[in-house]
Amino acid sequence: MANLKQFKLPDVGEGLTEAEIVSWRVKPGDSVKVNDVIVEIETAKSLVELPCPFEGTVAELLVPEGQTVAVGTPIITIDVAAGSPAAEQPAGELSARPGGLAEDLVPAEKSGGESGGESDGRQAVLVGYGPRTTGAKRRPRKPPAGARPAAAPADRPAPAAQAAAGEPAGVGGAGNVRVLAKPPVRKLAKDLGVDLTTVTPTGPGGTITRADVEDAARRVSAAAGTVPEEAPEGATAYAPAAPKTYPFDPATREYRYPIKGVRRMTAQAMVASAFTAPHVTEFIQVDMTRSLELLERLKQRREFADLKLSPLLLVAKALLLAVRRNPDVNATWDEANSEIVVKEYVNLGIAVATPRGLVVPNIKGADSMTLPELARALNDLITTAREGRTKPADTTGGTITITNVGVFGVDTGTPILNPGEAAILAFGAIRKMPWVVDDQIVPRQVTTLALSFDHRLVDGEQGSKFLADMAAILEDPAMALVWS
Repeated sequence: MANLKQFKLPDVGEGLTEAEIVSWRVKPGDSVKVNDVIVEIETAKSLVELPCPFEGTVAELLVPEGQTVAVGTPIITIDVAAGSPAAEQPAGELSARPGGLAEDLVPAEKSGGESGGESDGRQAVLVGYGPRTTGAKRRPRKPPAGARPAAAPADRPAPAAQAAAGEPAGVGGAGNVRVLAKPPVRKLAKDLGVDLTTVTPTGPGGTITRADVEDAARRVSAAAGTVPEEAPEGATAYAPAAPKTYPFDPATREYRYPIKGVRRMTAQAMVASAFTAPHVTEFIQVDMTRSLELLERLKQRREFADLKLSPLLLVAKALLLAVRRNPDVNATWDEANSEIVVKEYVNLGIAVATPRGLVVPNIKGADSMTLPELARALNDLITTAREGRTKPADTTGGTITITNVGVFGVDTGTPILNPGEAAILAFGAIRKMPWVVDDQIVPRQVTTLALSFDHRLVDGEQGSKFLADMAAILEDPAMALVWS
């Protein structure tokens, strides 16, 4: 007799209420074990792979790829193997692999409650986040146009067999559609309005590449009589595609695209920050010549042999030393308890522009790291963020943030505080400029630092001293020996 259990979409972040099903890793008829990755979802913060809470056979996929569903919605049905641990326990109990990742999670339901049973009001959460006691709320959402059937046939032709049959690899029959494409390529396709199921892959193993998507977009645009702007080289690593790559309405002469995911989350957070914390911004120009010379010497040392080094590393280290001397910039405002909470640790946030929008993951305990450790952490953080693989836990708990606007050739700006933090530093472009050294005008490498801070927490004196200390360290890195 079948023992069917449903896996409901869990809350993989702090209070996230919905997620998009990006790709299924299983199909009906597949055998799965506890903690096998079964689906990749996209939340407002990151791409997350969900592990299977049960051992058994996949009976049905309840939600098609590309559809956004609310937390708590059943997404897959599994026929649990008789005698397996999952068959002996209520559906939805947590089953984390020993020493496993934080994403090992399943929904929490009442014991004895099947998929249709009553819940005690608790929602599944990421390990370590604690339970939520309120139900998920979300705006009504129309099913996506041309949504594919949730259930898929068990028999799926291999890419080679499909190509031999004259259909694009990754496309099955009877409405069953599976494509092989990395998250940045999927994002590009979404931006360009390209249906991946219509794209002929040229990558290894039937994988759809960026070039495949761009070729498909050009063909679609040519048929429609318009030519979309080609995405710039490296766009998938830095910024979302321009709005004009979205469908154009000739009647209104407008491009429209949905506000969702990271873009919606960023907008909500920035509005809350701008209208809650009184922002003050101060600026200082810094001679970075000695820091850049130090950076070149570091590149020759074996401790940094396998790492990509940039001026951001030294700016981050200078910030951490300046925080030690000016701890009030590493604080938060506790309205409920009428307290200012000064943190003894630094979780350093780095604003990263990704194809999905701006994310601010943070390096936990950055203040306790050596310079090589900090360099490696920065490399991992930025690479992971651009690939869309940042864990939800890594985007929470930040205490102070750096936004590197200099990579875009921008000199400075007035950054908006990350909610809950007292300060954010904008690091501008480094340019060769005339500078006075020993009463002589000489060319030097100069940048501008801009510090925005919450004036409820940080006075002008405190903010000024912090910024001056950063400048002193970057102008003469030997000061780090004095203050460390």
